[in-house]
Amino acid sequence: MLLDISFLDDSTRPSAPKLDVTPDQKVYGRHLKMIHDHLRQNTGMLRGLIDEIMAGHKTPEQVTEETEALAMVSNYRRFGNLCGQHCQVVHTHHSIEDAGFFPALSQKGEAWKKVTDRLIAEHEVVHALLVKLIDALNTLVRTPSQANFEAAVDINDALERVLLSHLGYEEESIGDALGYFKIWA
Repeated sequence: MLLDISFLDDSTRPSAPKLDVTPDQKVYGRHLKMIHDHLRQNTGMLRGLIDEIMAGHKTPEQVTEETEALAMVSNYRRFGNLCGQHCQVVHTHHSIEDAGFFPALSQKGEAWKKVTDRLIAEHEVVHALLVKLIDALNTLVRTPSQANFEAAVDINDALERVLLSHLGYEEESIGDALGYFKIWA
């Protein structure tokens, strides 16, 4: 079940080789963190939105408008979904990673391939949880109830756990590698 995300246990995540990087090479990892910080901010905004819905301060139209305005949501909507035989580009950030950074990094050795394969799998879970959360928020607005509120909170909690853990793992695993291997668009 998506809400019981056991694979976030760090012991199940492949480790990236440690690299000896220069200060100039570290710039790319810091840039990645800046992008991720924007996603972290969106996650906090979603948490606040749930609280406002339950308090009766948001209409269905406002929920749709505000969630679509979030960068991580609008990018998912704009670029498609992960369903079907071929993974479409779903998020500008993830698509750059999945199509550019990860393949280039996976060619640097088996350890890097294991890390990037894991990151791609985590992207899929993030997407699935985000879609579930949007649906739960819309259900909560249409039918405010304790059960619908708890469902939205549970999904949001899972999304927060997955996304925040994923972002940290990604920064730690590949941040230095982006500069070291000169993998940056």
